[in-house]
Amino acid sequence: MTRALSAAAGQRRRFVVGATLLPLVRTARADELLGFDTLYKSVGVLGIQYSERALALRGQPVRMRGYMAPPLKPESRFFVLTREPVAVCPFCASDAEWPVDIVVVYLRDTLAPVDFNRRVEASGRLEIGSRTDPTTGFVSQVRLVDAQVHEAGR
Repeated sequence: MTRALSAAAGQRRRFVVGATLLPLVRTARADELLGFDTLYKSVGVLGIQYSERALALRGQPVRMRGYMAPPLKPESRFFVLTREPVAVCPFCASDAEWPVDIVVVYLRDTLAPVDFNRRVEASGRLEIGSRTDPTTGFVSQVRLVDAQVHEAGR
């Protein structure tokens, strides 16, 4: 009988230790770096299909590296992150023309523009799916929300 109680206590201890490590597993996933080339499964005449990885990370904190496209005004709470440096804002009028190499980044705080040829890293919660911004009317397919930005390492 004592052996059975001891085994049960050991199982409870393993469960408690495992449960305390669970937040650490989620934190490690939060640092996941997502590339532009891993967002979509396909983009074509039949529409946009997101990759399994992007769908799995929907709603999760991720990091993306790219370049800040020139914003519409000097200080803003959002910008367009591009795969390659661009000298003009690449925002499109509709999601039918949505380029696969841009992501809209909605910031926690206002940010002054960064030189368009300096690589940055944005971290925020991943949103996917067509959305029209109620303030600007911009249509996007992929967004990072509640994001922060800093200079990206090489």
